[in-house]
Amino acid sequence: MTNNTNSNFFRQEVDAAVDVLLLQQVILYPTDTVWGLGCDAEVPPAVEKIYKIKQRPAEKGCIVLVADEAMFAKYAAVVPPNLTELLAAQERPTTYIVQGSRHLAPNLLAPDGTIGLRVVQNDEFTRKVVRRLGHGLVSTSANLSGEPTAAIYSEVSPAIVRAVDYVVSWRQEDETRSQPSKVVRVLPDGGLEVVRG
Repeated sequence: MTNNTNSNFFRQEVDAAVDVLLLQQVILYPTDTVWGLGCDAEVPPAVEKIYKIKQRPAEKGCIVLVADEAMFAKYAAVVPPNLTELLAAQERPTTYIVQGSRHLAPNLLAPDGTIGLRVVQNDEFTRKVVRRLGHGLVSTSANLSGEPTAAIYSEVSPAIVRAVDYVVSWRQEDETRSQPSKVVRVLPDGGLEVVRG
């Protein structure tokens, strides 16, 4: 489908993506960084399907996109006390590794119980999908494990496209290349350790 800025097309794609997610299925979609695979972060079978599609070991975990600080707090066992200031100061999408909460699908958590959470701030499509879903949205790069990250839709493997339940048409023709998010670990004392700059 042709990518355009038509508001009806935008709304239709948001609606379609949310409908599939509510059926506990997997979407291929443009995130606030690169193209990703997504599902409801509270549904273990959907998370398992993503691991199978990527041929990725489950212990590697995934990132969860959230709509705001309240949703971040739902999924983080401990919220950084200065989260508001951190979000206001960040210059690019940033994922915070924190201890995960019981609300997440258990198979999303890393072996040490952590989860990467990212508040979507500058991507209207992804933010609207997360808000409409009402749950965290899994975000992992749309590539087979060990293969290069797909920054734009044309780089997504046909095997990935065939394996998902729905392919979002929004921004398929956008050639703007974004890099993966910055990743920082929140330390027990509230400090930050850069994992990926």
